Amino acid sequence: MADFGIRFFLCNIFICIIIGILLIAKRALKNHLTSRMQFNLWFLLLGLLAVPLIPLRSIGVPQVLAWIETWKNTISSNKGMITETAASQNISGTVKQINDYTLSISNETPSIVGLILCEIWLAGIIVMLLLVVRSVSRLNTLKKSALPLQNKTIHILYNSCLQEMKIKRKIPIYSTAFLKSPIIVGLFKPCIYLPIHLISDFLVDAKGHKGPRGCFNAADMRYMLLHELQHYRHKDTLAGFFMNLAGIFYWCNPLVWYALKEMRNDREIACDTSVLKFLEENEYEDYGNTLINLAEKISLTPFPFAAGIRGSMKQMQRRITNISSYQKPSVYRKLKGLAAFAVIAVILWGFTPMLSTYAAEQNQYKWTISSEKVSTIDLSSYFNGYEGSFVLYDLEGDTWNIYDMDHATLRTSPDSTYKIYDALFGLEEGIISPDDSFMAWNGTEYPFEAWNMNQDLYSAMQSSVNWYFQEIDEQLGSSAIQSYIRKIGYGNENIQSNLSSYWMQSSLKISPVEQVALLTDLYHNRFGFTLENVNAIKDSICLYSSEHKNFYGKTGTGSVDNQDVNGWFVGYIEANGSTYFFATNIQSTSDATGSKAAEITKAALSDLNLWQ
Repeated sequence: MADFGIRFFLCNIFICIIIGILLIAKRALKNHLTSRMQFNLWFLLLGLLAVPLIPLRSIGVPQVLAWIETWKNTISSNKGMITETAASQNISGTVKQINDYTLSISNETPSIVGLILCEIWLAGIIVMLLLVVRSVSRLNTLKKSALPLQNKTIHILYNSCLQEMKIKRKIPIYSTAFLKSPIIVGLFKPCIYLPIHLISDFLVDAKGHKGPRGCFNAADMRYMLLHELQHYRHKDTLAGFFMNLAGIFYWCNPLVWYALKEMRNDREIACDTSVLKFLEENEYEDYGNTLINLAEKISLTPFPFAAGIRGSMKQMQRRITNISSYQKPSVYRKLKGLAAFAVIAVILWGFTPMLSTYAAEQNQYKWTISSEKVSTIDLSSYFNGYEGSFVLYDLEGDTWNIYDMDHATLRTSPDSTYKIYDALFGLEEGIISPDDSFMAWNGTEYPFEAWNMNQDLYSAMQSSVNWYFQEIDEQLGSSAIQSYIRKIGYGNENIQSNLSSYWMQSSLKISPVEQVALLTDLYHNRFGFTLENVNAIKDSICLYSSEHKNFYGKTGTGSVDNQDVNGWFVGYIEANGSTYFFATNIQSTSDATGSKAAEITKAALSDLNLWQ
């Protein structure tokens, strides 16, 4: 929640920029956009406002096809499914013992600022919800007190308006003393409510008497009814629901509130324009006069999920101005408006990835690869009790075999698998060298005997000696580490936490797919590092070597509060003239170790006849 507080705050900054762009675009293209299009532009903003609150993973075609293939494999016993009995097979050969030592860390203290921001935001939402509940309660009181409309003349007029607008649904109409202006309420069961004072004024004039200033005749009532029915036709009560929802979640952003106020104004102007389309030109002035006459009698209603003819005097002035200058749009203007609308939509929705990035942690790697190169395999029997994935890349065939695509692209802490590249950075900077990688133990007692002695690159890598690589980092410095991380494109490239632990269940994260891609680049030395240094790294992770077969690998275990929660085994094999790169990651609340990930990997490779 603390992280969300910070991310949501950053999102609001971008949202303010988006609103500014939208307001400028609306003003610049005002003469090219119809009133309805100007109102519809605000829905783009509502969509963008939802992005930070609903951080969804982007799902690509490869993932969809992979899921389909997994489903096919599940129902087809002859599709190469790995069976339960294979799990008991053992790998033959003398592979070096994989030592998987790790130190437990404590959960990081959440950002105090983030927590405060999140708590304030949640408290504001609660207050807003209480205000909505109060308004809904008042609306329910209005509904209970309302009576079906008794005036036959208005009923006849109302039915005529329904026929005129070709609305077949029977929308109930009621009279009430708790309103000053007509409204339409209800998402699923819409109802129109007329104030009694308007009906009374209409009665005076309907008798044929001139009546006092402000009385309404049949034409006035028709205009008001057409206005409410236009709200129904364009689903404006639904729009009002989303506007109020946005107001609740973005109560702390004054620019969002201003945008929502402008959206409500544009909704009424768009509704006025829709009514004008049903009127003759000589009736435009009468419709405007009805609004002026009505403005003297009404005030804003407190109901959050209603749409009506109401508005402040300033809003009424804008609407009267729009009515007085209204001309039915030509086909050419409509086409220009659509083009302008499309341009603005493209510009605004260009911000979606940015909002999504700040709304959610950057933990999902967006992998773009042809679906023809990816096949799925079922290793669920091996992963029993663990979440995770297995990724295998065939270098010669340029194909991928993957168990659990979702987790294969999910970034998590690399833990000790990162030491492969940390050592490479140290070699490149001359902190250690292939011929002289010695470091003296400083006497600090560690819980593992293998750590309490002098080390070189090979012993430190085999026993995963933290202090050896932390010394390399200390001499490298954060600036050089960040530069190397970016050069090779390591995961999310984030080393903003403690320099001694950024790779241990902390800020740096990488996915299994990215692990395999990096190993492939290391194998071919696509980083442009010194070849001697790259070969030294390969030698340091070699677990088995013979004339025809070689096995390279590195484990990693993430332990939090003395519970092993994240296990890795990454590497590659050279066998039978082919090279295969692999990465296995397992996660659980306990017992998720690099050693267990290595067991799963060996069993899977054995079953796939890649290593016996």
